[in-house]
Amino acid sequence: MAPLRVAVIGAGFFSQFHVDGWHRNPAAQLVGIADPDVGRAQALADGVLGPDHQITILTDARSLLAATSPDIIDIVTPPATHTTLIDIALETDARAIICQKPFCGMLDAARATVEKIEAQGRLCVVHENFRFQPWYRKIHAELVAGTLGDVYQATFRLRPGDGQGPNAYLARQPYFQQMSRFLVHETAIHWIDTFRYLLGEPSSIYADLRKLNPIIAGEDAGLIVLGFADGRRAVIDGNRLSDHPATNMRLTMGEALIEGSDATLALAGDGTLSLRRFNEAHPSELRSPWRRDIFGGDCAYALQAHVTAHLVTGAPIENTAAAYLRNMEIVEAAYSSARTGCRLALS
Repeated sequence: MAPLRVAVIGAGFFSQFHVDGWHRNPAAQLVGIADPDVGRAQALADGVLGPDHQITILTDARSLLAATSPDIIDIVTPPATHTTLIDIALETDARAIICQKPFCGMLDAARATVEKIEAQGRLCVVHENFRFQPWYRKIHAELVAGTLGDVYQATFRLRPGDGQGPNAYLARQPYFQQMSRFLVHETAIHWIDTFRYLLGEPSSIYADLRKLNPIIAGEDAGLIVLGFADGRRAVIDGNRLSDHPATNMRLTMGEALIEGSDATLALAGDGTLSLRRFNEAHPSELRSPWRRDIFGGDCAYALQAHVTAHLVTGAPIENTAAAYLRNMEIVEAAYSSARTGCRLALS
């Protein structure tokens, strides 16, 4: 079978992980990159693929799609561009559209876009890659196997240590400083989605949000408690100014604990996953052969491989745009809870 042809739209900071992932995917062939800054796109291609690459590089997305006829269109651009670019992608015969988050920016725009996608019966997957980090796939497998017994609580302590002072975020993603909604909208949504993947659908939410760094526009710290109908809890304890024990703060971005009646799983900042049985003093490390030299344990590649497996073999697909709307609804509920100081039911 011929490899699936992939066109990438956008050559910003995170695009390097997308391009690298497609380059290594045996089921895919990267055929082009579009970005208004053709020099930036050229540098991205040269840096990842080498100077002898033979892919098409253009400034205009519609022109690139017409020139390359891709099977997969991968949108790696700011949220304000998503709706327009998805409309352009829907004009093509591409088998799948992948779009980065925050998907279409706000919930209303995301809903309207999903309606157009659904009306055409097309596949659009949101590039929400944290659930594809290898430690969370392993945790999911242990939960399915019943290793922990009755699960009591899951906690993630977000501690990337990148939010202090007037230069916070400027080196990598400077637009973070201007986001009026930051911690939940941009970052905690990763763990809202991950906890849904691990534990199922929450039935309530409580959020207490605050801003610690006065130079940014939005909130950068807070506590979010997701309640489940059977009594389980998931806690997102976020503080972008504090750090955690790790040489690479962005590998896991913090530490996790999943506690049950029979055992507790702990995720450390170096990607180590350990299991401690109930009443045992010392944990044992679970086998962890995953990569630690690339963002999130190579989760961008894992998500892309998930999409190509679906297209090639019909394997089940996660993170469709329609399913992703639930994450965005929970984000809205988090902000409502923070405004009112109330625990809210999630219908």
